[in-house]
Amino acid sequence: MEISSTNPFAQFNQQAAANTALPSELNNESAAGNDTDATREAFDKFVGGTFYRQMLSEMQKSVGKPAFMHGGKAEEMFRSELNSHLADKMAESSGKQLTGSMFELFNLQRN
Repeated sequence: MEISSTNPFAQFNQQAAANTALPSELNNESAAGNDTDATREAFDKFVGGTFYRQMLSEMQKSVGKPAFMHGGKAEEMFRSELNSHLADKMAESSGKQLTGSMFELFNLQRN
């Protein structure tokens, strides 16, 4: 029996590095003309979506469950998906207003 000296976690480490890489919209190596627009769109989508998802989740927790006619786990799963969809739409429509100054600071750090 031969013992291999290779790292058994090498494949896992390569996959993890690929999964944690920044999207091409956030790389500095993109085209300069479209770079800012694509970065702004990705930034608004991520920050706005995260904020609105958290806000909707906390709002749902504050209401409580009704005494009758609660859908159980299926309703909770549906509400979670609905909140995710609503958060994406809210981020698209008003993400720039929410993330304006944060994006400016982010853009200054990149340069």
